[in-house]
Amino acid sequence: MSAHCMLTGASPGFGNSISHSHRRTARRFDPNVQRKRYWLPSEGRYVRLRLSAKGIRTVDAIGVEAAVARIRARGVRI
Repeated sequence: MSAHCMLTGASPGFGNSISHSHRRTARRFDPNVQRKRYWLPSEGRYVRLRLSAKGIRTVDAIGVEAAVARIRARGVRI
């Protein structure tokens, strides 16, 4: 599963792990992406979305219909 949010576009950040001796090694900061299923009344079916925690809160605030419209406007097929 890719670490990208379909709604907010959150993607991994990159940086360094710094040890006690101050040696640096590359690492990834992945967003908190969950796979969530929502009922889409207009199409009469469920849709599975890969959303970050912030994306889930956004869906709760604006509704699933508006969220799916935003995702489709970004060019993502659902």
